[in-house]
Formats: sequence, structure tokens, C-alpha cells
Amino acid sequence: MNVIEAIISRRSIRKYKADPVSAEALEAVLDAARWAPSWANTQCCRLVVVEKPETKTTIAEAMSPTNPALDAVRNAPVLIVACAELGRSGFKKGEPVTDKGDWFMFDVALATQNLTLAAHELGLGTVHVGLIDAEKIEEILQVPEGVRVVELIPLGYPAEQTKGPGRKELSEIVFREKYGQQ
Repeated sequence: MNVIEAIISRRSIRKYKADPVSAEALEAVLDAARWAPSWANTQCCRLVVVEKPETKTTIAEAMSPTNPALDAVRNAPVLIVACAELGRSGFKKGEPVTDKGDWFMFDVALATQNLTLAAHELGLGTVHVGLIDAEKIEEILQVPEGVRVVELIPLGYPAEQTKGPGRKELSEIVFREKYGQQ
């Protein structure tokens, strides 16, 4: 599968088979995240791999009961918790250098996109889960001060194939020379 094909065919998976993810496949998706670009190569993304059912259940309790990914967090063989070291990405000499401040969300997004595309190429499913109580999850995982939980990514073999949502036409999202100009 080439990159464009992977981008177009990847889907959010919320139901997983109980089949374990091999150590080799897990290492491959984690390594893909490691190779993501980051602000000035600061590499602020940190990943916590959770496989113990009791820990996944405790983390799921830090989510809204209406979150559609709740069962995925509980039941996927692997749960990856994406975190970020604060104050590194988008900073120079300890000061933010753009009007965006800390760029950790950008860098974590790049790493997790690499991770999800690599997983898809290996036949694994993922879903980005952001509706969480990050502070509670930080307590559960003993995340140190200066590091934030950004999102959860369940990982495993899809129990079902989902149909992708429609996408806007390029003419709706791409402008030429000035915003709003076709």
C-alpha cells in the first residue's frame, strides 16, 4: 500500500478483535511515530503503551460515558496514550517564538498520524480519542509535571470494516492567492 492509498483508505476503528498485536507490529507503529517531523527536531511526543486490562478499564473511567470510543479503549489489545513534553516545541531559549505558543499539539498530531498510517498498512486499526479527562489519566499513568496527555489511540485488528465519511471537494477548502478566492 502506498502512502496516498493509506491516507485515503484509513478509517477510525472502534471495534477490535481480541487477537494480540505482535511485538514486531507494535514496535513498527511506535517507530513510525518516532520518525515524524517536529518543531526544530525537539521530538516532544511521548507514548505510553498500555496492555493491562485493568489499566485500560481505569483509563476508560476517565472518559465521558457517551464517548463512542469507550469500548475501544477498554477492549483493544493495546492502548497508546500520546503525551507531550511542554515548553519545547515552538520555543527558543525557553520563550515561545510564534503567536501559537507551545506547538506540542502539532508535533503530537504528526507523530500520531504516522502511527495510525503505519498501523493501517499493517492491517491494524486505530481511532483518535480526545474526549477524555487528561488530568485524571495523567494521575493514573503517573505522568510527570511538565508533560500532558493529549489523546488515546486504541490499537488492534479491526472486528469490522467501517465506511468512511464523505469529504468536502477541494474547491471548498483550497483557495488561490487569497483566502476565499478560487
